Amino acid sequence: MKHFITTILLIFNLTLFAQSNQFAGDYQRTLSDTQTKSVIEHKLTLNQDGTFVFHSYSNIKGGVPPEVNKYGKGKWTSKDNLITFSSNKQEDFDEKYTLDFNKSIARFVTKNPRDKSDKIVKTKLAFLESGIFWMERIDVFKI
Repeated sequence: MKHFITTILLIFNLTLFAQSNQFAGDYQRTLSDTQTKSVIEHKLTLNQDGTFVFHSYSNIKGGVPPEVNKYGKGKWTSKDNLITFSSNKQEDFDEKYTLDFNKSIARFVTKNPRDKSDKIVKTKLAFLESGIFWMERIDVFKI
């Protein structure tokens, strides 16, 4: 009986680890305007260990200031296809990392494995909620 329970727990833990593997990776979104040569770029890295790093870069011609870099980091967890982000004020904030990802939730979107059509669905994270007002409704695509 002990071996059976140990085996079940081991299989359960392996499936949890495998599910986080599908979410982990690099995500990016670049918006550019060729006329004004303005660029907004968001990069998000979800690490296997449950941590994340975010970088937002904007270079807007005529903006004040014209070039801005913003950073955030913290921890992420997944339940079903929802990713919840959290940042610890004492560990994750300093002069460089100022974005607060608490209250941020994103949905992991990918093509359903049962969908046999030729439809192309890019794997992405779609932010549903965020304490950062400009992050709501932003999609970042897996690269």
